[in-house]
Amino acid sequence: MDDQQRGRSGGRTLRPGSASDTILFTSPLMGDVVSDWSPMHDAAIHGRLLSLRNLLSQGWPVNLITADQVSPLHEACLGGHSSCVNLLLSHGARVNCTTVDWHTPLYNACVNGSRECADLLLRHGASPHPVNDVASPMHEAAKRGHLECIESLITYGGDIDHNINHLGTPLYQACKHQHVDCAKRLLQSGANVNLGKGLDSPLHVVARGSNDKMACLLIDFGADMHAKDIDGKRPVDLVSPESPVTQIFMEREDLHAIGPVHP
Repeated sequence: MDDQQRGRSGGRTLRPGSASDTILFTSPLMGDVVSDWSPMHDAAIHGRLLSLRNLLSQGWPVNLITADQVSPLHEACLGGHSSCVNLLLSHGARVNCTTVDWHTPLYNACVNGSRECADLLLRHGASPHPVNDVASPMHEAAKRGHLECIESLITYGGDIDHNINHLGTPLYQACKHQHVDCAKRLLQSGANVNLGKGLDSPLHVVARGSNDKMACLLIDFGADMHAKDIDGKRPVDLVSPESPVTQIFMEREDLHAIGPVHP
């Protein structure tokens, strides 16, 4: 039998056209040891559209999963292959399926930064909200600086202020990793400028990183310069004296003390 047409699940040999459309794939060369791969997954992760189409036409299940519950759709999204994603969705791929690590195809698309994949998934009913706080598409896009994915998630109702204990908010992640364009887009969409990770505000994390552009952005959007973190420190207390951010804080404090100037 051709290697592409052979697999095992619970000791049973799988062939194209198997009754179940969700199958654990195991290597026929490894006995009952579960494999993390199949021809479907291989074609999807490498963007081999023709191979994927041929496998589907031979009867390979579109929702074939590994022991870690990774589907071909997960792999196509992780590789950023929108044509493969479109093909799999058109054959009934489960758009909100999760791996054992709670990764959805949309989460993988945000890891890759593919807006095309994200938009396809969202149009086919993918939820912009995380199934579990372990893997949030919005936070991942913000962390990696994938602005277009953030825009797609916002368009489809993603929660811009979703606060996760170990990550904080998407804005906090964008600030922590110094993605000014992502932070600006979140703020323009109404993100709470003072909501970060616990008592650590976005301005606190920016002060530690001495990012002057980000500091100006947050202050312009009303960031509280007097907010105190868990150690009782204000953002200005976290900046080294020689940092340009120190000067920004001093100038803004002076303006605040003077108050609004009327002509």
